Amino acid sequence: MAGPSLRPHVHWAQRHRELYLRVELSDVQNPDITITDNVLYFKAQGHGAKGDNIYEFQIEFLEPVEPKPLYKVTQRQVNITVQKKESNWWERLTKQEKRPLFLAPDFDRWLDESDAEMELREKEEEKINKMKIESRVPKDPFKHLKKGYLIMYNLVQFLGFSWIFVNMTVRLFILGKDSFYDTFHTIADMMYFCQTLALMEILNSLIGLVRSPLIPAVIQVFGRNFILFVVLGSLEEMQSKAVVFFVFYFWSIIELFRYPYYMLSCIGIEWKPLTWLRYTSWIPLYPLGCLAEAVCIVQSIPIFSETGKFSLALPNPLNVTIQFSFLLQVYLIALFLGLFVNFRHLYKQRRKHLGPKKRKMK
Repeated sequence: MAGPSLRPHVHWAQRHRELYLRVELSDVQNPDITITDNVLYFKAQGHGAKGDNIYEFQIEFLEPVEPKPLYKVTQRQVNITVQKKESNWWERLTKQEKRPLFLAPDFDRWLDESDAEMELREKEEEKINKMKIESRVPKDPFKHLKKGYLIMYNLVQFLGFSWIFVNMTVRLFILGKDSFYDTFHTIADMMYFCQTLALMEILNSLIGLVRSPLIPAVIQVFGRNFILFVVLGSLEEMQSKAVVFFVFYFWSIIELFRYPYYMLSCIGIEWKPLTWLRYTSWIPLYPLGCLAEAVCIVQSIPIFSETGKFSLALPNPLNVTIQFSFLLQVYLIALFLGLFVNFRHLYKQRRKHLGPKKRKMK
């Protein structure tokens, strides 16, 4: 059972606008910290100079303060910040002239008035310099036009890939595995539209309209378009294969989270579940999509070898033919290298958006 209440050791320091109190208590539980009629009341269970007990104190401030203190509880102490109502320098902390025995200066944060004024001037100068720098930056007259364009672009892409995903899902439930073999003939037109429009992402990054790095955008857009237009679009034999379903399905699921996230970001809205999905769903989906693309290429190599399509015959006397199927084998290596580049980029983005946040004062 806890003993009688005791006073902890309290250290204080000040600035022109703030007061700092450091209460020497460890393992604090249930702190009750309030300011009423310019008096700070503190009460908490914790381990102090007299062991584990209930510690409490009160301080009547010399001049008026704001009634809402901020505090942060750590393992070894409680840090309290109190805002003064007027910016000035106090000759002492308490209204009573005699300093309470439990109260002492916090020499780790202590400044005299001249030092505090210098610190205040430095902060003001830094603020003024920042405002000057911001004022020198020319305002973009096309800011709203650019934002409107990005919102519309992401909205159109989201609707397009949503149509693809819903269409493929409904057909899968109705037709089962039979839907695998006519995916291209059913979905290709919309996929052509979305992937052609995706070329704008490279342009957006190139001209600085978005802050996304250029290389990952180039790898993804050109990689997908190579599969869609060259491997699938040019070979009728490939268009009826089941792997087309998985390529299109993985592409569409990824974009269901990516484009809405970017669209909301354009208007300064962050929905945490969507952010989590945007920077987590790629972990299984990107490797699966890359694997489906690799299977698609492997299945197309014998067809390109047999037909000689896109093969390049060099003129005599060399009489050498560069087989397109050989280039596809080289592309397979580039495909997985591109996956590594995008994986590293997305991992950094995930740490940035979903990494641990710094603790804030209550």
